[in-house]
Amino acid sequence: MTSSVPSVRARRRTASLALVLCAGLTAALTACAGEDPDEGTNGVGRLTAPEIEKKAQAAADSADAVRLAGTLVSKGGTYKIDMKLKDKGGAGSVTSKNSTFELLRIGDELYLKADAGFWDHDDAGESGDAGGAAADKLEDKYVKVPEDDPTYNQLRGFTDKKVLLDGLLTLHGKLAKGDRDEVGGVRTIRILGGTGEGGALDVSLEGVPYPLSFARGGGAGVVTLADWGKDFALAAPPEDETVDYGQQLPKSSAAS
Repeated sequence: MTSSVPSVRARRRTASLALVLCAGLTAALTACAGEDPDEGTNGVGRLTAPEIEKKAQAAADSADAVRLAGTLVSKGGTYKIDMKLKDKGGAGSVTSKNSTFELLRIGDELYLKADAGFWDHDDAGESGDAGGAAADKLEDKYVKVPEDDPTYNQLRGFTDKKVLLDGLLTLHGKLAKGDRDEVGGVRTIRILGGTGEGGALDVSLEGVPYPLSFARGGGAGVVTLADWGKDFALAAPPEDETVDYGQQLPKSSAAS
C-alpha cells in the first residue's frame, strides 16, 4: 500500500503537467491563428485578386510620375530599360543587343542620343553616307527624331507612361492571389495571371497600393516600379548639343 503512493502522486503530477502543456500549446496556437497578416497595412491584402488589380491600376493611372527599370523581351529582342516617366514626357536609357542609347521626350518632341557605334550600322546596299558620315555627325548629339520617321513611334513608346504601364501591367488568365513578400523593403501582396504563366504583379501593402514589381509571362522580362509621384525636370537639350536631322534617320541598331 505504502509503496504505491509515490507512484500515484507521480502519475498525478505527470497528468497535471500534461494539462498545463496542452493548455499552453492551445493558447499559443489560438494566438497564432488569430494574428492578422494585414494588420498595419493598407488593407489591400484582404481583397480578391481582381479587386487588387483594379486598385493597383487606379493607383498607377493617378500617379504623376514613376521610374521603371528592368528587362523587356519583345519581338525577339531583349531590352534593358531605365526610364523616368510622366504625362508630359520621359527620359532615360535603353540598352539593346547592339548598343545603349538615351531618350528624351518633351511633349511630342523626341530626342535620341547615342555613340558612333549606334549609327554606324550599314546594311549591304546602303550608301556610305548612311553609315560612317552620319555617325560622325550624330555621335553623342541629341538628335531630334522626325515624327514621320519609321522609328519615331517605336522609340516614343519607351518614353510614354501610359503606353508602357498599360502594356506591362497586364495579367492574362484567371487571377489568383499569391504570397506576401517585400520589394525594396516594402511589404507586398502578389497577384498572378493563371498560376503565374500570365504574369505576376507585386502590389504595395503600405500606403497607396502602387505596383512595385511585375514579372511578365513566358519569361518576357521583369521590371521594378519606384518613385511613384516623384516629379523630375524635363528640359530640352542645349542647342550646341542638338542636331535636327530634318529627314528620315539613317538605319541604325535602334531598328535592329
